[in-house]
Amino acid sequence: MAEINCRTSTGGRITPDNLIRTLAARQHGIVTRAQLVRAGVSDNRVAHRVRSGALERLHRGVFRAGPVAAPFGPEAAAVLACGRSAVLSHCSAGVLWRLLQPQNGAPVDVTTGSGNRGHRGIRVHRRVLQRTEITRLDGIRVTTATRTLLDLGDILPPRALEQALAEALTRRLTSERKLQTALARHPGALGAAMLGELLESNPRRIRSAAEERLLSLVAEARLPAPEVNVRLCGLEVDFLWREARLVVEVDGYRFHGASEAFERDRERDARLLSAGFRVLRVTWHQLEQERMATIVRLGQALCR
Repeated sequence: MAEINCRTSTGGRITPDNLIRTLAARQHGIVTRAQLVRAGVSDNRVAHRVRSGALERLHRGVFRAGPVAAPFGPEAAAVLACGRSAVLSHCSAGVLWRLLQPQNGAPVDVTTGSGNRGHRGIRVHRRVLQRTEITRLDGIRVTTATRTLLDLGDILPPRALEQALAEALTRRLTSERKLQTALARHPGALGAAMLGELLESNPRRIRSAAEERLLSLVAEARLPAPEVNVRLCGLEVDFLWREARLVVEVDGYRFHGASEAFERDRERDARLLSAGFRVLRVTWHQLEQERMATIVRLGQALCR
């Protein structure tokens, strides 16, 4: 095939390698043979770059461009390998939504309504999804957070599902109303019973994964156990050491996301401070990456 007859905005010629890099940059480093051919890269040129190592074959007709794997490259490759109706789902969708921790070596979960055969490293779920159950996140077609929780109800143990639900509600990825609507629409879904049981309980008592981590740090440091999710000054607080007049709130801005929620948190803090309670906020990063420093801060606050 002759040189691709395309030019950049400055008049320069677009090379096959530039096309590959441009396409891959939009898809976590992944390109398909069909995309390259449509862009004007011949099969011979694709084969040459596979032989040279510039393209690494991951699945039939799906390649990784370059030697460095992007964080969600395997997920993007799996969705592209399974056809136009494929979407990331189940545990893999939970990881993409940051509801679950990634598991090294785990297969990629993909849901498709077509008869697409399986691929190595991909766990295919046969199901026709409604358009309202599909979205895009980080450029990857994925089940919505609501649909993902419904699918996870059949896979996760109760406590892990409870934590995933708490994360999704805390970060406003879904709502109780949306979840109840999904349960009513899919009453026979395998995960509906478990998810329904959790929603029937008081959702305010569902502790997030960050709250669980803080409790484990308190126990590890042998600090006094706090009261959990209690009413104080007309507010519900995450943790209360009543004698020390100390309130600890977890998650913070990263999890609440919207600026309105950030402002509400500041108003809560002011209300508690005016009633004589100190407020200590702890972020997920501090619980994960600064464990000892967080224990020290908490211990010093209790001593004061």
